[in-house]
Amino acid sequence: MKIWQKNIDVNQFVERFTVGKDRELDLQMAKFDVLGSLAHTEMLETINLLTAEELKTVQQELKNIYAEIEAGNFTIEDTVEDVHSQVEWLLTQRIGEAGKKIHSGRSRNDQVLVDLKLFFRACIEDMVNQTATLFNQLIELSNTHKDKLLPGYTHLQIAMPSSFGLWFGAYAESLADDMELMLAAWKITNKNPLGSAAGYGSSFPLNRTLTTQLLGFESLNYNVVYAQMGRGKTERILAQAMSAVAATLAKMAMDVCLFINQNFGFISFPPELTTGSSIMPHKKNPDVFELIRSRCNKIQALPNEIAMMITNLPSGYHRDLQLLKENLFPAITSLNECLEIATFMFQNITIKDDILKDKKYDYLFSVEVVNDLALKGVPFREAYKIVGEQIESGTFAPSSHIHHTHEGSIGNLCNEQISAAMQEVLSQFGFEKVNKAIADLIA
Repeated sequence: MKIWQKNIDVNQFVERFTVGKDRELDLQMAKFDVLGSLAHTEMLETINLLTAEELKTVQQELKNIYAEIEAGNFTIEDTVEDVHSQVEWLLTQRIGEAGKKIHSGRSRNDQVLVDLKLFFRACIEDMVNQTATLFNQLIELSNTHKDKLLPGYTHLQIAMPSSFGLWFGAYAESLADDMELMLAAWKITNKNPLGSAAGYGSSFPLNRTLTTQLLGFESLNYNVVYAQMGRGKTERILAQAMSAVAATLAKMAMDVCLFINQNFGFISFPPELTTGSSIMPHKKNPDVFELIRSRCNKIQALPNEIAMMITNLPSGYHRDLQLLKENLFPAITSLNECLEIATFMFQNITIKDDILKDKKYDYLFSVEVVNDLALKGVPFREAYKIVGEQIESGTFAPSSHIHHTHEGSIGNLCNEQISAAMQEVLSQFGFEKVNKAIADLIA
């Protein structure tokens, strides 16, 4: 029987439709469901809804289930509706009546809320760590190749000299800004909804501050109605942060696809990291970056998908919210995979030397010549006109001497400042506090 079921069997067609992919997706939340129950039962003992002996028995068996989940020995049976039901059923089968008491003061609504928030916290930590690894790789490449010039483009037309130091550093700084949005998602996620029950609180004298501390949350979702309203909102905000990272990766992947093209030829990768053609033996296709681009463009649609799924829902719980997992969970996996493989690919990149010595890039230096004239006292507009006429008449002589010294330019990348900004954001997440609380809970 379902934990909500009375004496009427649910129509099997209805059950299949309403359960959907929940069993499969709930497996990803299994250990977090146990963590929520560990905190909740410890609190129940303090308000005399569990005896000390019952608590000891319940907690030990919950930790056993947690270990089974970690070992990959946990399943959600077809006769069981979701992860919450499976954990409670296992507990009751193994320890008897005490297992039936763990739902006191809870609803499936706040149980899934806390599961999701604990799950999202772990996912955010993974995504932040993967992003930090890619960031460090980009900064290293920027410093290593800071003196290697490449064309800069506007409107995809040759514009001004750039450098690989600038190019790699630009995407590093973009990721640093993306982490500001991820930090906002973390702060929204890191609030405890447990104890809000079905969205209207409980007549039991619950100690919500205690469960907040036990689970390592920074604070509470205080208002119980708002705690339930956080379902969907939390997912949307997390999706927006993920979308920012994805946008950076997609743009970077597009640059790579251009730069590896033979008409550009700025970079290359070992043959074993590219793919070939079934009929063209010369092909070395950048399939990895094409898939990063497409996957990340798909992730950029995620905030809108979630927004549409929760649009115009009134306050309170609605079954619509169950479907959010189907969109969000695979996207989290996909983004982490994109971050990981992008780092791997950049560890194996080769940069071409002396790109700008090709005559077709002479006009890149037109601004340098204009600026040289202006520094000699020629009014800028007059210098611009002189160089423009030289280009039109075919008499323009480029000056390949580059002297950019201002902050963030070719000669002054400010990578130390960018790294410091990234570190400042990363230091605010407080993963250590969370991980210590969880370690104490399962000890």
